Amino acid sequence: MTGVELVGVRAAHGTRDVLRHIDLTVARGELLVVLGPSGAGKSTLLRVIAGLHPVSSGTIGIAGRDVTRLSPGERDVAMVFQSYALFPHLTVADNIAFGHRVRGVRRKHARPIAAKAAEVAGCAHLLDRFPHQLSGGERQRVALARAVVREPAVFLLDEPLSNLDGELRAQTRVELRALHDRVGATTLHVTHSRSEALTLGDRIAVVRDGELEQVGTPDDIWRRPGTEFVATFVGAMNLLPADGPWRADAHRVGVRREAVSLADDGIPARVDRVEVVGEDTYVHLRVAGAHAVVARVATADRPAADSAVHVRVHDRDLHLFDYDGSRI
Repeated sequence: MTGVELVGVRAAHGTRDVLRHIDLTVARGELLVVLGPSGAGKSTLLRVIAGLHPVSSGTIGIAGRDVTRLSPGERDVAMVFQSYALFPHLTVADNIAFGHRVRGVRRKHARPIAAKAAEVAGCAHLLDRFPHQLSGGERQRVALARAVVREPAVFLLDEPLSNLDGELRAQTRVELRALHDRVGATTLHVTHSRSEALTLGDRIAVVRDGELEQVGTPDDIWRRPGTEFVATFVGAMNLLPADGPWRADAHRVGVRREAVSLADDGIPARVDRVEVVGEDTYVHLRVAGAHAVVARVATADRPAADSAVHVRVHDRDLHLFDYDGSRI
């Protein structure tokens, strides 16, 4: 049984289409990351699934049911927003149990349910605190616990880690993956972070201008980007004309930064700029006198700025793209 299925879905803001003919199937229990730049339609995609934004055409299925015309409350989904949307006057326990209380569950019965969800989400020690007493990471866990307590068919996570700093974001990403593995519910997770998508998802759906560019495993997306946009958005691939230093039967040639090697011989290049980022260094090169290329090398092996070097790239590391930007 599929977890979520969208067939020919189109959605608009006023007269402008924000989603165009979306066909997407998410397997039951899968964690699908929806990746794309700002304004690509990622959040609208979640809101359409949740029933918070109407569709102009197409159908939406959840756990085998057609929910296209159902209200949000009838769709059996739980959504976690970027802002977390916690009630400031309620304790963590009452925030988590809020949905049960609205449905008439007495407080003494709702509290154990909230405690169990808090344990799953890693915030059981926070039940008696108020939101203003929590860190950003703790608030995120509480928001997840409030979603978990509902035991929905589908979790919809709209950039839940974007308010966290880098180190905490990386830590919480690991915890979020572990939480998904424990709960096992179908999950769609929206982000604009490439590293988050590559490390978190079972599959990635890359969205651009309201359309799906590519859907595949993280390995598929990285090793075989389907379009020039995917190649440059996920990993900042170098793109060069096919009549440039690496000639090929294509319109453009792509090569990842780590595939560009500095060597004693090969294609001549000059170092424009050197960026040291911890153990890695990004070397900005002018290859064959004209083409801008970035190479990622070990910091210990970095060349000096304005020095003359040579570069090599193996044929197996070249990605070829046609005139329309699609992979050959």
